[in-house]
Amino acid sequence: MVGGPAAEDAIARARRLPQLRVGLHLVLVEGRPILPPQRLPDLVDETGRFRSDMVRLGFDIFARPSVRRQIAAEIEAQFEAYRATGLALDHVNAHKHFHLHPTIAGQIIAIGRRYGLRGLRVPIEPPGVLAEVEPSVRPSPAYLTAPWAALLGRHARRAGLQIPDAVFGLAWSGAMTEPRFSGLLRHLSEGCTEIYLHPATSGGFEGHAPGYRYADEFAALTAPSAIAMARRRDVALGGYCDF
Repeated sequence: MVGGPAAEDAIARARRLPQLRVGLHLVLVEGRPILPPQRLPDLVDETGRFRSDMVRLGFDIFARPSVRRQIAAEIEAQFEAYRATGLALDHVNAHKHFHLHPTIAGQIIAIGRRYGLRGLRVPIEPPGVLAEVEPSVRPSPAYLTAPWAALLGRHARRAGLQIPDAVFGLAWSGAMTEPRFSGLLRHLSEGCTEIYLHPATSGGFEGHAPGYRYADEFAALTAPSAIAMARRRDVALGGYCDF
């Protein structure tokens, strides 16, 4: 989130960890834009923050050329801000998976390739693996997102982008506990797998999601058992473009 309140701190930390693969998390809803709000009249609310009504905004993007132009301008500004950090661009995704919107996906790919885009998150989460990790819980089927994710995958592959074979973090977003995280590491399949978390020592910061168990996700990510499994000989750690 190059426009987030902690962006400078995150960039400084990433520069101290040259082996860390860093990506751009594009924000087009529920956040602060890079461009002045007056240049994005159809994207922001009265406070100058991005709108939160994703369904209506998605329709506006489909139907109104002026909204599409504003989206494209903000996407370009965020790519430019990322390039200014000097960090290598490993991959791109969007806040709340808004890049599942075909128009946004097309703009990200077209604009991003000018900035060295090579990897894109396609949020397809295999339900069978979730059931193996936690047999007592059956996550709701992704009826709404699955068709758009499949379309995004085809678009990304045609553009020659690297995409993961599986992405975990959707069903347990904000609740990736140590048993769940370690369970996913135990059930890794062949290919490239992305597991994403939202670790923090506490909640309550600007932009926090109510109900998210940030400290539990931090504990899961730093648990000795998880670290040991991630260091197995049959596991290769890296970024999107390492596989």
